[in-house]
Amino acid sequence: MENKRITLFAGHYGSGKTNIAVNYALHLKEKYEKVVITDLDIVNPYFRTADSLNELTKAGIKLISSEFANSNVDLPALPQEVYSILDDRSAVAILDIGGDDRGAYALGRYEASIKEENDYEMLFVFNKYRPLTPDAKSAFEVMREIEAAGKIKFTAIVNNSNLGPLTTKEDVLDSLESANELASLSGLPVKMTTVDENLFNILNGEIENVFPLKLQKKIV
Repeated sequence: MENKRITLFAGHYGSGKTNIAVNYALHLKEKYEKVVITDLDIVNPYFRTADSLNELTKAGIKLISSEFANSNVDLPALPQEVYSILDDRSAVAILDIGGDDRGAYALGRYEASIKEENDYEMLFVFNKYRPLTPDAKSAFEVMREIEAAGKIKFTAIVNNSNLGPLTTKEDVLDSLESANELASLSGLPVKMTTVDENLFNILNGEIENVFPLKLQKKIV
């Protein structure tokens, strides 16, 4: 699975982008010496990349996030260190973008530098089992809102349609039609279909580009 130097994950609230970002960082660490993950989600404090700090640190992955992550303070503040991922091109970087268009506004301040380097992919995380993105048309509207706010267009789609630990093989297979319809509407490819690691061996070979996920644990 090919990747660019910078990978951005964005999508609707609850689409699962943060869990994917963490797992993707761990995946890239198997190929690259220097991997950095940045949490740009300044809107939703519940699921944070920082929840996986211990696992990321153990793997040798640098995490950049707000000092208020994992606290009861939710301020629209991002550390200056975020700019280091744009300056240091020896590092492979993953950016976890806030949900919907409100969260994507934080991306706008880095848009010019990301486009100038032009070594990035912007991945839309689609979950058809979320209330506000039950079909391709509604998901496509969310895509356009995020693009307008973050000023960067999506380059591919991640099908992360799931029902949490209750997800079955059939649930994933039933999502493929909607994911392909979204690909047709947007003119973008489906880069991968993500599944819980317990379903990976069942679906690998039956679906193209299946990517296994370990569920991120929430720190309370």
